[in-house]
Amino acid sequence: MAAKPRPLDAEATAASLERLYGELTPHEIIEHSVGEHFTGGIAAVSSFGADSAVLLHLIAEVDRSVPIIFLDTGKHFGETLDYRDALVADFGLTDVRIITPEQAALDRLDPSGLLHQSDTEACCAIRKVEPMARGVEPFHAWFTGRKRFQAATRQALPAFEAVGPRIRINPLARWTTSDLADYMRSHKLRENPLVAYGYLSIGCFPCTQPVKPGEDARSGRWAGQAKTECGIHLPGLDQTLNSSSL
Repeated sequence: MAAKPRPLDAEATAASLERLYGELTPHEIIEHSVGEHFTGGIAAVSSFGADSAVLLHLIAEVDRSVPIIFLDTGKHFGETLDYRDALVADFGLTDVRIITPEQAALDRLDPSGLLHQSDTEACCAIRKVEPMARGVEPFHAWFTGRKRFQAATRQALPAFEAVGPRIRINPLARWTTSDLADYMRSHKLRENPLVAYGYLSIGCFPCTQPVKPGEDARSGRWAGQAKTECGIHLPGLDQTLNSSSL
């Protein structure tokens, strides 16, 4: 496992990188991040969901050895797990790290595996937020595949942002659905098979539904609830990372 990074001024670093590179292409953002600013201290987090192939292909074009962190919540669609394995082979990714929830926490708080039916926030905290914090802890920065168009809560998404003492990088923030489709087509990338059934944002199977016509791409997540994010992109993760010793 990589050594823990030394602390950096994340807010100032993110602001500086956004000024320098925020308007560049995704490929250029990845190149500068991997090759200049976070060499040996950067990873990517991937759900291997609806359009994950785009970011993973871009990263593989720059450096196939960049660690790829996958949160195996224990509640994924079988299609997602198969898709993960297929993309890893397609792109020759050499360092995929599968992070799972702590078994002791599951035994204590979700012994039946049905916590999602009564408390989705608690379920996500156990199965996503805490494992995510462990997954990114060794790194200064990580890539995500988030885009502005995905939801109203992401309309001002920058390419670089501070999360606790680390930097989260969103190379595809400004890309549209057309940009993604064009890239998928031009590079002949395989698509998650669930997309054909209307799943445009794919998470755990108990809390994911097909998207209805005219709704945003994340409307099928926790449908009927006020919840729009699992928590790995919200302040709860910042607090978890801040509480970890560096």
